[in-house]
Amino acid sequence: MKKGSKLLTLLLAFTLAFSTFAPSFTVEAASGTKYTNAAEIAQLVSDGYNGGTKGPITVTKGTLQKTFSSKEVYLITLSGTEWVFNQSTEAITDLFSGFNLKSAYYYNVVNVILNNIPRGSNLILAGHSLGGMIAQQVAADSKIKANYNILNTVTFGSPLLSAGSREGTVKRLGDVNDPVPLLSANIFVAPLWALFGLNRENGGYAFKPITAHKECYKRVDVWGKYDVTGTKYGSAKLYLDLSTRQFYKSPIIDW
Repeated sequence: MKKGSKLLTLLLAFTLAFSTFAPSFTVEAASGTKYTNAAEIAQLVSDGYNGGTKGPITVTKGTLQKTFSSKEVYLITLSGTEWVFNQSTEAITDLFSGFNLKSAYYYNVVNVILNNIPRGSNLILAGHSLGGMIAQQVAADSKIKANYNILNTVTFGSPLLSAGSREGTVKRLGDVNDPVPLLSANIFVAPLWALFGLNRENGGYAFKPITAHKECYKRVDVWGKYDVTGTKYGSAKLYLDLSTRQFYKSPIIDW
């Protein structure tokens, strides 16, 4: 047999052996409502703005699917500032969170997780504005980190908080005309992190900072290139069982 034929035979044998014994990377298709980009997650977060009728906190069970992995997760969404009687989403909570101080909203979210999600579960946190600040604080909470696996935190129009102590991957998304992502004490304490840790896109809201903050993040044409974990050009998808979705209130005073 010629040398070239022997080499080809060995190559074919090696390929066959590898394909036989190599681990399979096929990911089983998940069930549930499919979400593919950050704008769709922002829409879920915005459901927390409901005038206090249901509350700013939601918990939904689902599956996070990536190219070579699939994990059961719980998505926790947190809406932001809303003036509602006895709801801890008011300006005082903004002030507390801006200085990385704990608030009623923070404690309520921690309690919702501890009381309703099984220990050892994988978590994804997502929040808009104040909700994104609370999400970062929760990702740094010692009890939550000790009892859960925090995979990702995605924030929309939120400043940097709890830098260096958050578990999991954190992605902060902010429109170039939205000033809110810079409004925390960290702009002075950790300015480079606060500025360059922000993923910015231009939604075309020049001289309209309030509109940019309120309306930009649900736009697929602006944030569709970011996947459900907030990763630009990422491929992660989230399949949610919406029948498990629960809303929770966040009172200032628990009567």
